[in-house]
Amino acid sequence: MKVTEAQFQRTVIAAAQAFGWKVAHFRPGMSSKGKWMTAVAGNGAGFPDLVLVHPGRRRGVLFVELKSDTGKIEPPQEEWRDWLINSGVPWVLWRPKDWTVVENFLRTYGTEGDKHARAAKA
Repeated sequence: MKVTEAQFQRTVIAAAQAFGWKVAHFRPGMSSKGKWMTAVAGNGAGFPDLVLVHPGRRRGVLFVELKSDTGKIEPPQEEWRDWLINSGVPWVLWRPKDWTVVENFLRTYGTEGDKHARAAKA
């Protein structure tokens, strides 16, 4: 069964939240000219699909680009990837075919982060 990027995105967001991650996604809206756009300023074109932050993880921020199993990264997305990685900021590309890896990452780092946060508060 073919999974669309939108379906995959909903699944990733739900799983991330279930494992204690905060998730930000900026949705596009239709302009008065009938064009779908995400309202951003500055260098917003190509910004990653999701920003995940886990409160129990030190430096627990992750920028995520989501694609279908056959989707291609566009040049503005490549620029953001390069800027983030070169700045030492975690960036990942996730596809539906990688679901086991994605779910294990979210569970492991989310669950472990919760344990560390509880220990720090005790």
